[in-house]
Amino acid sequence: MPQNEHIDLHRKRHGRRLDYEERTRKKLARSVHEKAKQEEIFEKVQMRKLIKEHQEKKTKKTVEEPEQGAVPAYLLDRRNQTAGNMLSSAIKQKRKEKVGKYQVPLPKVRAVSDAEAFKVVNTGKSRRKGWKRMVTKVTFVGENFTRKPAKFERFIRPMGLRFKKAHVTHPELQTTFCLPIVGVKKNPSSTMYTSLGVITKGTIIEVNISELGMVTQGGKVVWAKYAQVTNNPENDGCINSVLLI
Repeated sequence: MPQNEHIDLHRKRHGRRLDYEERTRKKLARSVHEKAKQEEIFEKVQMRKLIKEHQEKKTKKTVEEPEQGAVPAYLLDRRNQTAGNMLSSAIKQKRKEKVGKYQVPLPKVRAVSDAEAFKVVNTGKSRRKGWKRMVTKVTFVGENFTRKPAKFERFIRPMGLRFKKAHVTHPELQTTFCLPIVGVKKNPSSTMYTSLGVITKGTIIEVNISELGMVTQGGKVVWAKYAQVTNNPENDGCINSVLLI
């Protein structure tokens, strides 16, 4: 018998408590009431949220009338009673612009599981320790990256799967450029993949576009822009991406 099954061993030798069946029955009977109580609390929370949303929609603001003298210019075209949401239309418009600014070519991609992205590396004298992982996907590491000592390195990123450049297609010019990668902005599968620099299909990467000569309205040279990966780099051996304008 394994060393950690001492409770089962004690039970086989000495049996259970005399009131075990009664305690189990009572616990099962109580669990129904406890579950109902939790569901009731959850229902109340949802109801409060819904009521609050409706209250925000129906909020009314009263414009204070000036006591005497001329009416300010910003109050001339305003009614006495204004009904509206808590958020102003200007903020809503900014949010819409922010969302539309980064409309990506691939809005939905298949999530990559940990079992697919990592391979277990057994270590130790008898190969019984399995806390190390080898990344099986394409990765990007910075120029100043230094590996940890092999004994303490949890995630191993093979040199053969480290990429420094990507093929970036300009959607308006319909031209492809081979540009250096600056960093991995967002991996849709996991934040851990983003921190490790794992590049899969749908990942947003930052590329250096200084050689394209793009300038802002103020005349400054654009140094870097975002691009979304459109292929599976680990299968194709290269990174194909589309520039986000």
